Amino acid sequence: MRRLILLFATLLALAFLAACGGDGSDTDQDYTATGAHNAADIAFVQHMIPHHRQAVEMADLAPTRAKDARVSTLARQIRASQAPQIETMTSWLTAWGQTIASPAAQGSPAASSTSPPHPGHVMTDQSMASMTPGGDMDGMMSVEDMTALRDARGSNFDELFLAMMIEHHQAAVSAAAAERSDGIHPPARQLAEDIQRTQTTEISDMQNLLTEI
Repeated sequence: MRRLILLFATLLALAFLAACGGDGSDTDQDYTATGAHNAADIAFVQHMIPHHRQAVEMADLAPTRAKDARVSTLARQIRASQAPQIETMTSWLTAWGQTIASPAAQGSPAASSTSPPHPGHVMTDQSMASMTPGGDMDGMMSVEDMTALRDARGSNFDELFLAMMIEHHQAAVSAAAAERSDGIHPPARQLAEDIQRTQTTEISDMQNLLTEI
């Protein structure tokens, strides 16, 4: 009798594990793509994509313009970190049925989502605080700023790059803090935490480097 009870219990346990194993990976994948999200998540991703794109654009200038090897190393580090994040965030917007802003349309009304916010979800003051009235994230460099950076060479480039990227990172850290406070999509909140941690460290490194070059 005891053997029959043990056998029955074992079969039930195996059946349960098989059921979980068969559904678990698909459930996780579907949730990552289409799981619960709100207006704060959408705004964070829509604004962080062009913000990251500009940081990558700035980093791509360093190999042919920087004088200090540490600036070039930092630029490669920024590109390696942010380029994959752009792809990840782009996939979220696609899954959410949201418009992805093109580089030419960043900050314009046409670059905003064509879908209304989810009912019952509103942007809080903290979420909006990291956005400018025109729709861009704070810390975005102007056309004039980017032209000056492209034209700079040597030590002038190093100083300008560091000063601009510090401001750029500070805005990203603020936006990430707002996402962690107001967003509900776990992967987006985790990305925000990663951005906060990584870019806070890079800000400190750049501030120190700026005093040494």
